[in-house]
Amino acid sequence: MDRPGFMASLVAGGIAGVSVDLILFPLDTIKTRLQSPQGFNKAGGFHGIYAGVPSAAVGSFPNAAAFFITYEYVKWFLHTDSSSYLTPMKHMLAASAGEVVACLIRVPSEVVKQRAQVSASTRTFQIFSNILYEEGIQGLYRGYKSTVLREIPFSLVQFPLWESLKALWSWRQDHVVDSWQSAVCGAFAGGFAAAVTTPLDVAKTRIMLAKAGSSTANGNVLSALHGVWRSQGLAGLFAGVFPRMAAISLGGFIFLGAYDHTHSLLLEVGRKSP
Repeated sequence: MDRPGFMASLVAGGIAGVSVDLILFPLDTIKTRLQSPQGFNKAGGFHGIYAGVPSAAVGSFPNAAAFFITYEYVKWFLHTDSSSYLTPMKHMLAASAGEVVACLIRVPSEVVKQRAQVSASTRTFQIFSNILYEEGIQGLYRGYKSTVLREIPFSLVQFPLWESLKALWSWRQDHVVDSWQSAVCGAFAGGFAAAVTTPLDVAKTRIMLAKAGSSTANGNVLSALHGVWRSQGLAGLFAGVFPRMAAISLGGFIFLGAYDHTHSLLLEVGRKSP
C-alpha cells in the first residue's frame, strides 16, 4: 500500500469510528444494560445513557484507524482479480486480521465503557483506576478472546456482504457506487451481521461485567453462553438484539459511508497535491 493510501485509510477510519461511536452511544448503553446480569433497571435503565462516553471517545479513533489500515493492507497484499471467486475469501481474511489488531485497542476501552454504562454514578477515570488497582493490565483485557470471537464472525458476515452488495449495485448501474449507496449497503450488512452474532455479544458483555475471580470472569465463552441459556433461555441469548441491530445498522450506514466518502476524498486530494 502506498503512503497516500495508508494515510487515507488511517484518517478515514478514525473519523468514521469517532462519528459512529458518539452518535450511537445511547443505543449502545441501552443494549449493554439489557444484557447486564443485574437487569436493565438495576443497571441504570434510561438514566445516564452517556455514562462511559469518555472511554469510547478516547478509544474510537485509534481503534477504527487500526482496523481499516490492516483491512486495506491485507486486501492489497492478497490482491486478486475483482471477478475471482476468491474475492470474498480475501475480504474475510482482511476483516479478520483487522479485528484481531483493532481489538488490542478496543477491548480496554470497551471494558471501561461497559462498566461505566452499568454504574452511571461512578466516573469513567475512577473505573479505569479501580480496574488497574484490583486486576492490573490483564483486567483491561478481560474479554479479549470473547471480543475477538464475536468480532471475527461479525466481520466474516458484514464485510464480504458489504463488498458484494456494492459490487452488485455497481454492476446494475454500470458505475462505481456513490458514498450514500455504500452507506446503504453497510446498513444492510451490519444489521444482518448484528442479528446473527448477538449471542456472542451477550457472552462478551457478561464476561466483561462479571465480578473479578468469578467463573464467568475467566473468559470462557461457551461457559458464559451455557449459563445464559440455563438461566434465561433463548430470550437471554438474544437480549438486546433489537437495539443492537438498530445501532449497528445505523452504525454501518454512518461508519462505512463516512469511511468510503472520506477515503475517496483524501485520495483525490492526494492526487491533486504536487
